[in-house]
Amino acid sequence: QVQLVESGGGLVQPGGSLRLSCAASGMIRSIDYMGWYRQATGKQRELVASAAMTGITTYADSVKGRFTISKDSAKNTVYLQMNTLLPEDTAVYYCNVQGSELFGPPFHSWGQGIQVTVSS
Repeated sequence: QVQLVESGGGLVQPGGSLRLSCAASGMIRSIDYMGWYRQATGKQRELVASAAMTGITTYADSVKGRFTISKDSAKNTVYLQMNTLLPEDTAVYYCNVQGSELFGPPFHSWGQGIQVTVSS
């Protein structure tokens, strides 16, 4: 079983930065997709950023130029660098990783969710 543990959230002032981490554990053979989603109170969960292993990335219009998705393969960790944060970025953030386990089964795992609050 592949599990994702998120960290790095918290309270930050507008204009500040945070880096969210999503560490994957388990018998991972390959990762085909990674993404970050967020859900603000009373709103639908939305895609923030994603990356396919082809190299293409996708960002929500609201975060383009401010957020960057990346990974550290050696640590099996996915990151979301969040710069120039706005109050509208306040939400619970979830990571999602899809791929294959060591002995063949596919996996599609979600992190537990982590709160990001942007407030002055």
